[in-house]
Amino acid sequence: MHVVWFKRDLRIEDHEPLIEAIQRANGQAICCLYVYEPSLLESPEWDQSHSQFIDECLTELAGAIHQRGGQLSLRHGDVCTALADLHREHSISALFSHEESGNALTYQRDIAVGAWCSQHNIPWHEFQQAGVIRRLRDRDGWSKRWNMTMKRPPLPAPAAIKTLAMDHGQRIKPQRLVSKPSTVVSEFKGGTSLAMQTLDSFLNQRGMPYQKAMSSPVSAWQACSRLSPYLSFGAISIRQAHHGVEAARQLIKGQRSDEAKAWRGSYASFAKRLRWHCHFMQKIEDEPAIEFHNMHRGFDGLREHEFDNTRYHAWIKGETGYPLVDACMRSVAATGWLTFRMRAMVVSFASYHLWLHWRQTATWLAQHFLDFEPGIHYSQIQMQSGVTGINTLRIYSPTKQLSDHDPRGEFVRKWVPELAAIPDEHLAEPWNMPLLLQDMYGIRIGRDYPLPMVDHQEAVAHARSRIMQRRKDPVVKEQSKAVYHKHGSRRRPEQRR
Repeated sequence: MHVVWFKRDLRIEDHEPLIEAIQRANGQAICCLYVYEPSLLESPEWDQSHSQFIDECLTELAGAIHQRGGQLSLRHGDVCTALADLHREHSISALFSHEESGNALTYQRDIAVGAWCSQHNIPWHEFQQAGVIRRLRDRDGWSKRWNMTMKRPPLPAPAAIKTLAMDHGQRIKPQRLVSKPSTVVSEFKGGTSLAMQTLDSFLNQRGMPYQKAMSSPVSAWQACSRLSPYLSFGAISIRQAHHGVEAARQLIKGQRSDEAKAWRGSYASFAKRLRWHCHFMQKIEDEPAIEFHNMHRGFDGLREHEFDNTRYHAWIKGETGYPLVDACMRSVAATGWLTFRMRAMVVSFASYHLWLHWRQTATWLAQHFLDFEPGIHYSQIQMQSGVTGINTLRIYSPTKQLSDHDPRGEFVRKWVPELAAIPDEHLAEPWNMPLLLQDMYGIRIGRDYPLPMVDHQEAVAHARSRIMQRRKDPVVKEQSKAVYHKHGSRRRPEQRR
């Protein structure tokens, strides 16, 4: 029996392992398998919202398989144990799956599965998913190879899927297996059909202002693609999204209207971000340990021993005294989503203003981001924290970000209702509002809403000084070259002596 192991690829379209297993089975029944893994469900990065989204994806996946004559087998437990049970019951002849660039738990699990397959002389056929490349020597030519991968047309869903009848585990619901409470009530619902509808509405209706509107927490929900959870759990593939945007670009090719110009800019921005999606995932594929340590080891010890729990808990509760930061933190805790610029800002604020090490903040955000993708997450967190050694230092001003992206305070007033009555001109820096006005609007800063935890200018000066001191070190400078060689984004090969 051939087994197709579904992981973060919960679809039947553009699914090479499924197609290959059916073809090699030559008319014989296969097994479509998904395993709920306790190690993942109880990890600090997991949330009930992830389980709910997966359940919705699996419901549609099971329906799609059933429509084609088969069934999806669900198991709960260790993957090697699940495979051993199947092997004992039905004799596995080969295992098929997509490659996964995940976290340490999935990395170690895959090592264990590989060892189990070798022990039982069962070939394990892994197939590339997205544009991430296994055993990559360096980044030279990576963009070209990504383009070649994306140009291949997405594979159609198989017309028929013949599976063995297995009732075991069919009624397992992942959200019932997670013991931790959740604050997230996501507006995203899982499944391939919703993923395709979301892509279509973005490319044909919502996405025209994307290029300019993606940064604001007010406009981003409508203007952004909203595909990230579907891509993270594989309800849709990167290649399907890429072909979708390329088809949309062709439809307006040669058109000169202002509307067509706006669409072209947004399509170009979105296409670029699909490539960046894989670019950042490639980093954890090449160096899995960046989940735990600095990408540039020259920054080790910079923040680790100065972690302030009081500041950390104020940050996660949205009580730092900076309205936009607090609104973002409360919003993501409730909804599981935040636009990219706001994600960058809250990480920047935690890392520079509050001088918190990225490992703890990354874990909390991973649990609350519905679209948590380990490779993108840890690479981005480190970049925004200034410990890669190869990226520009980005320190955001929360007051300027509010003035630029929420000038009328719509987002802040929604998530920080204590400040609802404050006029626009004082919303970015409510602590500077005269006491007479505070009393007039029925709020006292420091009592009803906290004073700023830190002074912006002092905190930034301190952070910049500490980071730049490390960057100027000759040894750190030299090590940065090695980091760039391994992880740097480039379209042309490096010039080497």
